[in-house]
Formats: sequence, C-alpha cells, structure tokens
Amino acid sequence: MENLRKYFLNMQKKITHNEKETLEFGEQFAKTLNKGSVVALIGYLGAGKTIFVKGVAKGLGIDEHILSPTFTLLREYEGLNHFDVYRIEDPEELSEIGFDEYLNDDKITLIEWADLIYDILPDDIIYVNIKKGDKSNQREIMISGVRE
Repeated sequence: MENLRKYFLNMQKKITHNEKETLEFGEQFAKTLNKGSVVALIGYLGAGKTIFVKGVAKGLGIDEHILSPTFTLLREYEGLNHFDVYRIEDPEELSEIGFDEYLNDDKITLIEWADLIYDILPDDIIYVNIKKGDKSNQREIMISGVRE
C-alpha cells in the first residue's frame, strides 16, 4: 500500500479515456488516502470532479448514491465529507457551518471547486486537477501532494 501511496503523490498526470476509467482511477486513489486526508478538486464545469468523487467513495466502501452537493454545499457519508463550494461568494461563509471542524475530523474530505477558497485551505492538502482532454471523454488528471 505504501508504494501505491507514493505512486499517486509523486504522479504528475493520468489520462482516462471515459467515465468508467475516471471512476476506477478515483477508486484506486481512495486506497492511498489516510483518515483525515483533505483533497482539493479543481476543474471546470463538466471536467469530471463528481465522477472522480464517486470513484473515491466506492474505493472507501461507500455504497450510497453520491450526488453533487452544488446546492447543499455539503453531503456527508460514512467516512467522507463532500463539499462543493462553487456557490460560495466569500470563503468566510464556510466558518458559519464549521468548515474547520470538518477539515480536522477523521473523515476523508473532498472539496470541489477548491481553488475558490484557496486562501483558507490547509497546507497539508492533496490537489487533484481534472481537465478535459483532446477527445470528448478523455480526462487529464494531475495529482500533487503540495500546494501548486
């Protein structure tokens, strides 16, 4: 498992060719995470962030249907906090819901649109940047274990 963790944290780029591969990659990535890990998901609308989250949830053994929390800000699952901060106008709004407490619990925390709240994210965070590739279903997934 340790070798797999190093593989992901040192990886620069992974290309997936369809939704299924993106989901499977998220599932593999989940196995590299520790309790309390915080993952910042960055990518434009339709890039595949929520598909990747579904894969992570599957990798964590979560059987529930994973929905984007775009309109609710947060969805909680057993072992997983899933934020979507797209609609946040001011990062300070997150303090009202106890955002820091979610970042400091034992659950894995995934934050979609994390680049919008960059200034309030912890330093020890994993960044996952997802971009559409050259072909319609292709995705370029870049993972970094440090701030870019």
